[in-house]
Amino acid sequence: MKLKKLAFTLLTFCLTFASGTKTVEAATLTLVATGLDNPRGLNFGPDGALYVTESGRGGNGPCIPSPSVQFANICYGPTGAVTRIQNGIQERVLTGLPSVALPDGSEANGPQDIAFDSTGKPYLIIGFAGDPARRDTVINVPDFGRLSAPDFQTNSWTNITDLAMYELLNNPDKGDVISNVYGLLIQDNTAFIADAGANDVLRVGLDGSNLALQNVFSRRLTNNAIFPDSNVPSTIEIQSVPTGVAIGSDGALYVSEFTGYPYPEGEARIYRIGADNQPTIYADGFTSLVDLAFDTQGNLFALEYAKSPYRGNPDATVIRVAPDGTRTIIASGNGLSYATAMALGSDNAIYVSTNGGTAGEGQVIRIDQATESVPEPSSVLGVLAFNALVVGWRQKRKRKQRADEIPSRN
Repeated sequence: MKLKKLAFTLLTFCLTFASGTKTVEAATLTLVATGLDNPRGLNFGPDGALYVTESGRGGNGPCIPSPSVQFANICYGPTGAVTRIQNGIQERVLTGLPSVALPDGSEANGPQDIAFDSTGKPYLIIGFAGDPARRDTVINVPDFGRLSAPDFQTNSWTNITDLAMYELLNNPDKGDVISNVYGLLIQDNTAFIADAGANDVLRVGLDGSNLALQNVFSRRLTNNAIFPDSNVPSTIEIQSVPTGVAIGSDGALYVSEFTGYPYPEGEARIYRIGADNQPTIYADGFTSLVDLAFDTQGNLFALEYAKSPYRGNPDATVIRVAPDGTRTIIASGNGLSYATAMALGSDNAIYVSTNGGTAGEGQVIRIDQATESVPEPSSVLGVLAFNALVVGWRQKRKRKQRADEIPSRN
């Protein structure tokens, strides 16, 4: 559809130094797409257009228990899509993709991310957020949990490999058998996939060959700052929940993590995986990271889903980490909420998908960086928690709070 006045400036906002003595213009936010169903991954195609995966709104088909909303079901419908944004025009170029969601269409799982190889051929990953066995025995839609190659001309796709089945057969983290592929990176002829449900990163050839484990991310103990007055121990165990994958200028693989329930603030990390294939902490102190990307100057951009997922603060944040480790807040809140993915444009702008857990309310926002921006204050800024990212926690099923109150990524 033609976006009437869609390229208007959404808002220009100001941030203040922690001292409160200096205010500088930080960034300009512009709305470039709207009305999306649970928008997720973003990437630029060889035609210069921006492509967005929409996880859809589920439907009236077979249902399975929600991994995050107690006593609720997520049900199937062919409502997933890929939208193209080009020259002010927003158009769905691939429809009918599988989706599962709550009855109101929120917290969907379906098309999660899109990437293009060196020839410009597109690839998709389609999530599931559940036990892969239920995909085959209850939902009975084999397209979930796959790496696929879409054809926009014929509105069709070809499945390449079964990523969810790897979790069912191997369960590398030895926890719950749950798969929810979320982040996709293509490097040369290999795809790297972050499985937020399985707590690992897989790699596979673009022809479907040599599917293997790249890394698994273990649970860890952290101080309990969420339930200080309860009977919960002073330290609690959290899952890693990997989300975004990127390649740095040093050739190493970088992985962002969301962390599992209760999404403690300041506990999310960015890992670097070098030639020895051992993850080391590159940067920490984040909250619920969902994506990351490098620019040509070696700056790493990290996207937090929400400032405080557990406490319900929806403000998303984009943080730049310079090669020397200096951190700068590029944008926070003021139009960014429950962000789910990010892409860097050739125009030096940052594109972010927001409202990523709702049907019909998703957006893509362009952030134009200012020449002078605001250094990050010492307080940790957080971001996302959204349904499909945290599906690996049995404990969360015991809680009655809705997933849109405790965000998680689909």
